[in-house]
Amino acid sequence: MANVMDGVRVLEVAQFTFVPAAGGILADWGADVIKIEHPVRGDTQRGFLNMGGVQLDPLRHTLIEHPNRGKRSVGIDVSTPEGQELLYELAKTADVFLTNYLPQVRQKNKFDIEHIRAVNPNIIYARGSAFGNKGPEREVGGFDGTAFWSRSGIADTFTPEGLDGPLTQSIPAFGDSIGAMFIAGGISAALFHREKTGEAKELDVSLLSTAWWASGALLSQIMETGVTMKAQMPKSGGSLRSPFNGNYRTSDGGTINLCINSPTGLIRDTFEHLGLPELADDPRFSEPRALFDNAGAASDLMVKAFAEKPFAYWNQHLKTMKGQWAPVQSLPQLLEDEQALANDMIIEVDGADGKPLRLVRGPVQWDNEPLQTTRAPQASEHTELVLIELGLEWDRIEELKAKGAIA
Repeated sequence: MANVMDGVRVLEVAQFTFVPAAGGILADWGADVIKIEHPVRGDTQRGFLNMGGVQLDPLRHTLIEHPNRGKRSVGIDVSTPEGQELLYELAKTADVFLTNYLPQVRQKNKFDIEHIRAVNPNIIYARGSAFGNKGPEREVGGFDGTAFWSRSGIADTFTPEGLDGPLTQSIPAFGDSIGAMFIAGGISAALFHREKTGEAKELDVSLLSTAWWASGALLSQIMETGVTMKAQMPKSGGSLRSPFNGNYRTSDGGTINLCINSPTGLIRDTFEHLGLPELADDPRFSEPRALFDNAGAASDLMVKAFAEKPFAYWNQHLKTMKGQWAPVQSLPQLLEDEQALANDMIIEVDGADGKPLRLVRGPVQWDNEPLQTTRAPQASEHTELVLIELGLEWDRIEELKAKGAIA
């Protein structure tokens, strides 16, 4: 496997998912990521053992495994002078310092940029936050459910008119996992810049900025035209402008999504696949402009066609259609998606209990090779090993343990 970050050391002082997931991606790419955790509590997220009514096994804690696979964990109490000194010793050996602690906490515990750069001027300092490192709310914390989903307008835009309230976020760490890729990409660019110029950069990514970018096409439209969009209540049929864009219900309650944004050259093929070849010769539908002008009539006929056969039939039959379409799948169905599996989307590691544990690989693949990584560390699992690598003698390690500075 190509370890494109081989030789890069990342010192991560972060918890939950947003920023640790960036460290997890860098570990996937071959970086040595040292995760600093409290020597008693560990990452606060380790205590999240019930997610949406699902009980999680501490030895197979998927909410810890997803953002922390491939790392090493060192237990240090960074609120103590001894712990801070040890953090600085580790920072001297690192290329990147990665954190999501609030600025007041970074200042109190002396690991803000000026403290870390004092011991390693060439380190890249990367921050993740809820709302950004500037402005009146820079000291306010948040999660993806607040900063990415609710405040950003995403929840409102995804909620059809007529519902009593906004849709709730039903995928844990959704914005966290998206934003983590931006942090990993920013760090990669900063490493490249430092290699070319010798200059070490600091970088910031927030959950709110992640949502802005994810919504950027629509936000730009709103700024330009003042016109926004809202999700529509579910129905079987095409959009108001095009019958080739919409969700169509099958005979057994499944749904097929058509997304043929440009029907030029695809009208006959599409209608033939739907069992409606005669419509390709109907002047109401035979050319794109006529098709758009008579979208409702075409949609009604297509609704009837889709409703005559089950989901499995359409899911197979449409594979030869030239236009773009997709089955509307659940997440459990996605786990059996032949195309996703062919592209190595699932990775397997040995869990802390010794049994295989399946996780999701990051979206980047190198040289078409499956990802090879290890499970997330148990809290403070590698403390002694990393400190010995750092050159500490056993006497000092025992002394630090006795003072509670390390695990």
